[in-house]
Amino acid sequence: MAAANTIKHLGIILDGNRRWARSRNLPTLQGHSAGYDNIKNICELAFNRGIKMLTVWAFSTENWKRSKQEVDYLMKLLKRAVTKDAKYYKEKDVRIKVIGKMSDLNKDLQESIKDIEEVTKNCVKGILRIGINYGGRTEIVDAVKKIIKSKIPADEISEQTITDNIYDFGGANPDLIIRTSGEQRLSGFLLWQSPYSELYFPKVCWPDFSEKDLDEAIDWFNNRKRRFGGD
Repeated sequence: MAAANTIKHLGIILDGNRRWARSRNLPTLQGHSAGYDNIKNICELAFNRGIKMLTVWAFSTENWKRSKQEVDYLMKLLKRAVTKDAKYYKEKDVRIKVIGKMSDLNKDLQESIKDIEEVTKNCVKGILRIGINYGGRTEIVDAVKKIIKSKIPADEISEQTITDNIYDFGGANPDLIIRTSGEQRLSGFLLWQSPYSELYFPKVCWPDFSEKDLDEAIDWFNNRKRRFGGD
């Protein structure tokens, strides 16, 4: 087991579900189901290694452009995550937080999100933040709107003001961001929070991302020399 005590916050872009399914001649939707199951697996492994916060990107603001069948299926998976699996996360002592533009989701899903956040609010092993209808630019735009609505004078606005008004800062910027499937871009994931995040791009598709892959990412991170703009 790789020691991850230097990583407080891990972010993962869950990429490659559809490619994983196609490579096995399976329906695309089955890839999303396998990908969701792996969230629970990697979540437990990460927290067992001392990571305190895991942010995963489950549904982006751009994902609405996909077929209605796929969007509907993803919404059902997300609904399952915040209803049927609430007991699972509470038993594992995992706190759930959802980040994203909640107002675009149906009322039933919004209420279910509030419920699971309430049910798990006292869990302390780790925080699993799930990005639903999340986009980094949208997050910053919404933060600016909140600041304007609050009538904060321009000369009093600082970086901390933005941080205080994004969806849910959580107290720590991501130390490491992993994007699976070999794609090498952030695509808007945690834009405000990631200027000094280390970026790791394994070729494995998300449903196949394993304990071994997680430990390799942690070991890679532990060998990085982080300067944060200094020498």
